[in-house]
Amino acid sequence: MTKIIGIGNALTDILVHLKDERLLQELHLAKGGMFHIDEPQMRTLHAAIAPFSPERATGGSAANTVHALAAFGDEVGFVGSIGDDETGRFFAKHQQERGIDSHLHLCNHAVSGIATTLITPDGERTFATHLGASTDIQMEDLRTFFGQPTSSILHVEGYLVQNHELIEQILRESKAAGMTVSYDLASWNIVKNDHAFVEHLVKDYVDIVFANEEEAAAFSCQQEPVKALEKLAGLTQTAVVKVGKKGAYVKTDGQTCFAPGLNKKPVDTTAAGDFFAAGFLHALIHGAEAAVCLNCGNHLASEVIQVIGTQLSDEQIRASLLSIL
Repeated sequence: MTKIIGIGNALTDILVHLKDERLLQELHLAKGGMFHIDEPQMRTLHAAIAPFSPERATGGSAANTVHALAAFGDEVGFVGSIGDDETGRFFAKHQQERGIDSHLHLCNHAVSGIATTLITPDGERTFATHLGASTDIQMEDLRTFFGQPTSSILHVEGYLVQNHELIEQILRESKAAGMTVSYDLASWNIVKNDHAFVEHLVKDYVDIVFANEEEAAAFSCQQEPVKALEKLAGLTQTAVVKVGKKGAYVKTDGQTCFAPGLNKKPVDTTAAGDFFAAGFLHALIHGAEAAVCLNCGNHLASEVIQVIGTQLSDEQIRASLLSIL
């Protein structure tokens, strides 16, 4: 069986529903973006959201994708870093319970990473993330998967791009080890702020790239989705551009196809892209054609946006694709 290894920030999500967008404006956070904050700023933010009854769940983009793949019974692993604290133990316990082959470096000089997710009434989420210990990823943990005959796909979250040296080493060594590299662009502002480097990574190392409409626009200098797809596909083997409730496009082996979305009203769009990637990759490793992979991604994404965070049961995750595969 093909094994899919995720590598990324081991984060715990603090999720809060806002009544309006005023707090985002007060905190100078652009709606829908991802912003890095330090530990004092995180404490200030958590004091501000306390009246909104925040909830907690495991998060991190690649970790969310692996979590969903594990529910299908796929063989999965994860590489990340946590602090020696209750938040880190919460994250590790969750991965263990899901049967994920985790290699979590224990970092003693920082607190575990937390992504505070601010959800507006339209379901859009804005991240204020304190990365903390999650940035202390060790290449030795990833290398334990090299040479395993079933470890053929590495799924990398674009949030790691803040450390140029690390992410390039991850991609370079993984390709040299014969792994297929799947890469999620992660956030439009990350792509915009580090465009040249992100384009270099996609061109030189990536086999499968996932982008939502905003990320694709940022990557392609504001081109519309189909043209952005063409630009991405000109750099890599398989390019996917998601256009929200309208559906998703893929171009692979010179062929383009589109699968319509399910048009479900979101409760919370957190992890929609991560679960889309899980549905797509699950179908891919089981030999499905590109259109079916898109349908699987769309269906799983449409399910996770109906709950807060990633709180879909394994049964719900599996049931989401029963009519397709």
